[in-house]
Amino acid sequence: MGNKSRPNELISADDLARIVAFTKDKATPCLVMDLEKVGERYDELLQAMPGARIYYALKANPLDDVVALLRDRGASFDVASRFEIDQLLTLNVSPERMSYGNTIKKESDIAYAYQKGIRVFTTDSRSDVEKLARSAPGALLNFRLLLDGTGADWPLSKKFGAHPDMLYKLVKFAKKSGLTPYGISFHVGSQQRDIGQWDSAIALVKYLFDALASDGINLESINLGGGLPAQYLKPAQGVAAYTGSIIQFLNEDFPERKLALVVEPGRSLVADAGVIVSEVVMVSKKSDTNRTRWVYLDVGKFNGLIETTDEAIKYPILFPGRDGKEEWSEVVLAGPTCDSADILYENYRYKVPNNLKEGERVYILTTGAYTMSYSSICFNGFPPLAVHVLPPK
Repeated sequence: MGNKSRPNELISADDLARIVAFTKDKATPCLVMDLEKVGERYDELLQAMPGARIYYALKANPLDDVVALLRDRGASFDVASRFEIDQLLTLNVSPERMSYGNTIKKESDIAYAYQKGIRVFTTDSRSDVEKLARSAPGALLNFRLLLDGTGADWPLSKKFGAHPDMLYKLVKFAKKSGLTPYGISFHVGSQQRDIGQWDSAIALVKYLFDALASDGINLESINLGGGLPAQYLKPAQGVAAYTGSIIQFLNEDFPERKLALVVEPGRSLVADAGVIVSEVVMVSKKSDTNRTRWVYLDVGKFNGLIETTDEAIKYPILFPGRDGKEEWSEVVLAGPTCDSADILYENYRYKVPNNLKEGERVYILTTGAYTMSYSSICFNGFPPLAVHVLPPK
């Protein structure tokens, strides 16, 4: 579809055959997770960023099996709510391996996290610091920089972070409030392709470190956030290409300083490990004179593919069993719900076989991140996206 050669580069024939056989008798839509690939991505990042502490962003894929695998490999976890904290505690993850990264927190949730043993929090506002001072005395604080997400397929807009000058004042206020300024954090935007965005962010961090050091506040940590890309239709460089440059930027700006480095990957660890198996519900046209066909799948925006909003993320899609000799043409792809927003791709036209049949199965690659967690509970009565773990080879 679109570029027919690209999807075939992202999954081996053997792995695709395993998934086809495994899901033969399973209802669609469903997400299949290959835990071996999650482990490989984690090991790859650990090797590429020696010395850095990896906090997995739980929101990317909160499947218990994924959490258990990363827990056993030594990962820590970035949490955003008391509910994620409870999940991790149930799975025997100690609070020392958790960081409360959400800057938008009720004071009762801060108190809950602190009572459970969490001591590292991220903040970006005076109000939040005041709540932390009252309910998490002495906590270690990371202060989040405001970045615009330029170059990212899924930017994070202006919701999180604060301008460097405000952060400077916030760090001093936190120190006076009995909290422990620990480091600066940032996020360059999800599915970031521009390596230079890390360079710009680290330069801002250097400015803050130096300004605060002159006031007697010596920060110890840089939290590099997430942003490392997965492989969708548009190719991205491998993780090592990004981390190699990031390490170079750090060495240039902090040549003699030993820092506690943190990375918070989500997408880059789990996206490539997931495949959604879907079924063609209907193929139709809007008029006799309009040649464009509409293909409706049984998975859409409300069943986990919300990142197709504005066609930001373009997933590779496969039709196993095709010999490549069929004629293909461009279509509009849409989901199954009674909502006019549930159109996946209308401007970017994927190509599908002209003889595509209703009931035929479609395999959507690189769907291990932000599909299970974004799936609605019961819009139109559709249940959440079912998830299955692929048996090991």
